[in-house]
Formats: sequence, C-alpha cells, structure tokens
Amino acid sequence: MQEKQINWFWDCVSPTYIQQFSVSAMPYIGKSKYQSIQVLDTPSFGRCLILDGKIQCSESDEFIYHEALVHPAMIAHPKPETVFIAGGGEGATLREVLVHKTVKRVVMVDIDKKVPEVCWKYLPSLSEGAFEDKRVELLHMDALKYVDETKDRFDVMVIDLTEPLEEGPAYLLFTKEFYRDLGRKLKKGGLMSLQAGTTALVKPPTFLAVLNTLSKVFRVVAPYQVEVPSFGGPWGFAVVSQGTDPRQLTEAEIDRRIKSRVSRPLRMYDGAAHPGLFSMPRYLRRQLAEEKTVITRDKPFFTY
Repeated sequence: MQEKQINWFWDCVSPTYIQQFSVSAMPYIGKSKYQSIQVLDTPSFGRCLILDGKIQCSESDEFIYHEALVHPAMIAHPKPETVFIAGGGEGATLREVLVHKTVKRVVMVDIDKKVPEVCWKYLPSLSEGAFEDKRVELLHMDALKYVDETKDRFDVMVIDLTEPLEEGPAYLLFTKEFYRDLGRKLKKGGLMSLQAGTTALVKPPTFLAVLNTLSKVFRVVAPYQVEVPSFGGPWGFAVVSQGTDPRQLTEAEIDRRIKSRVSRPLRMYDGAAHPGLFSMPRYLRRQLAEEKTVITRDKPFFTY
C-alpha cells in the first residue's frame, strides 16, 4: 500500500524552536513588492494566511487574535470616533473596529496593496465586507510617511504589523521614534494597542524589547497575552496611553460598554475575560522589569 504524502508548513519561531502543521492544499502562492504571500488549507486550522513564512491568521482562531488586539483599547476609550490602523491588510482588524457604533472614521494604512487583494479573493470571511464601509479610508503607503505627514489625530490607534524581520517591510515601525510619532497623533485621552510578538518562549525577546521601548514613550504600558492555537501558543500585546489604563475597568463596566456600543456579539472578549488577559505570570513581569533593550532607528531589532 502506497504511503500518503503529507505536506507540512513550518514556522521558525526562534533558531531552536519550530512549530509545524500539515497542509492539504495551497490555493495561492505568490510575491508582492514587499513580501511573499501564501494561502494554505490545513486540516487543523482551516485556511491560513502566511506572509514571509510567518503565519498571520487562520480561519479557525483569527477571532481570538483580532478581538484581543482591538477591543481592550476601544472599550477603554469612553467614545472612540476616529481610529487609525497600521497594517492589518487581511481586513479582520478593520472588521473588529467597525463593530463599534461610535466610530465615524477609520484610516487604514497598509503598504502592500496585494495582501488585501489576495484576502478578498481567498479569505473573504476575514474582512466581512469591511473595506466597503463608507467610514473607511484605505491607503497603500508607508505608515512612517503617513504618520509623519498627517495633521489628523485619533482617539484610538491599532498597530497590526508583521513581525520585524530583517528584510521585511515593518522593522522600522517597531522603534522608539515611530512610537513617539504615533503618540503625538493621539487625541487627549487616546489609546494605542499593538501586537508585540510571541510570549510562548520562556524569555520572548521581541515582546520584552517592544514593551521596554514603549515604556520610554508612554506613561501607561499595559501588557497582556492570549492563547492563539495556530500561532503555537500565547501571543503578546499592549495597550498604551498617557493616562487611561484599561486594567482599571471593572468587569461590569466592560460588559456595559460592550452591550451599548458593540453592534454584534463578541466570541472571545468580555468583562470576565478582560482581567485574565492582563494577568501576566510572575516570570514575565520580572523579565519586563529587568529588560534594558530600547529599539531605535539606529539600533533596530529583528525577530527570527
């Protein structure tokens, strides 16, 4: 009997750590000006988006990542009307922002026009028509340039970038200078949220370096994490501001704001889930307190 051939996708998390899962089909393989793009079908996680060899999301669990990225900051703001998104080309971050009924305008800047085009065709469930919403202004340009030149200011900023790979398009967007420029574009009382890399490793270098860099710019830096199965473990995030701290919200207040402001039920985030996200384990809290790395344009940080 002939043995069935199995194709595998593997994601190199570090020089010594690889996660992998089987692939049943490859609907799309291509490249843009900025990065490689793959859409893979997997028995474990459904259809997945891969950029530069790194998994970005899967149909089965993307709601966990995107609700964690968007809603803690959006709910912590008393009335978010204007929102800026950097990255997020698949459209799921935009989808989650738009469920907030207070939102009047969203500016989304993603340098790579091809990623939305591929996702519209092969992963339409990620955006659910968000790009057609009249509140959305979609720009395909360098976020560094946009932030430097715009005179607009925002209630909430959501930074959903690919990891800072040495040859990737995003590494200069993980610097103290860029975080400082973003902070200047926040309105009074504004908040920013961002993904900050894996926390699956016992000492996650990207997460620690990003959080320490943020602490040099913002008075409030609230780290949190959530388990994303397709990412191979927990993933790190942060909400930052010059005053508002999402950790001070009560379970009842979070549920009240969700009920009054969010247009459809959420699948992961609510008042009961909120404190668990921000309950960082002791070893990570110690490592964050001891971290010295500050990422700058002159001394950028690269993940593996």
